[in-house]
Amino acid sequence: MAKVYVFDHPLIQHKLTYIREKSTGTKEFRELVDEVATLMAFEATRDLPLQDVEIDTPVSRTTSKVLAGKKLGIIPILRAGIGMVDGILKLIPAAKVGHIGLYRDPETLMPVEYYVKLPSDVEERDFIVVDPMLATGGSAVEAINSLKKRGAKNMKLMCLIAAPEGVKAVEEAHPDVDIYIAALDERLNEKGYIVPGLGDAGDRLFGTK
Repeated sequence: MAKVYVFDHPLIQHKLTYIREKSTGTKEFRELVDEVATLMAFEATRDLPLQDVEIDTPVSRTTSKVLAGKKLGIIPILRAGIGMVDGILKLIPAAKVGHIGLYRDPETLMPVEYYVKLPSDVEERDFIVVDPMLATGGSAVEAINSLKKRGAKNMKLMCLIAAPEGVKAVEEAHPDVDIYIAALDERLNEKGYIVPGLGDAGDRLFGTK
């Protein structure tokens, strides 16, 4: 069964408060999301494998650790997921970035895939799927479906804020995908917004309404 990690680091919680605050402007909101994504990536990559290498320090020869060459990929769910990419790339600049675009069908309310562009070596990479909000879970479930049907085998889902309904949906559809979040909120309202949440992440990131 998937594990759910809720990050209680003081810096993440502090910055998340200002992300939630409705008076926070677009520029500051964007910067804060970027910073929290970096902090979350630090935690979400804790299990990356290491290998020993021999190096020479100015004092002596020693055995030290480097990453074991695992190929990584970052997959933002368009459009709001883009706001988290640069923050992760600060820590793992060699990661490849793919994109998955989804929209909600106005009649069925189900997510529909309209754009997918992934690294060519999908089967060899571990992916971090990113989206600021995990509300109903529909987009996250479909994005993971999209990756799996193209050969991806290992992935994590990283979101700023989640509703219990969204977490449950991902757990049921993809029990092999661990979920990393900065906050688990109360519920969804009748419009499908997370309560207390932060509003529409895409509109706040890009200054649209």
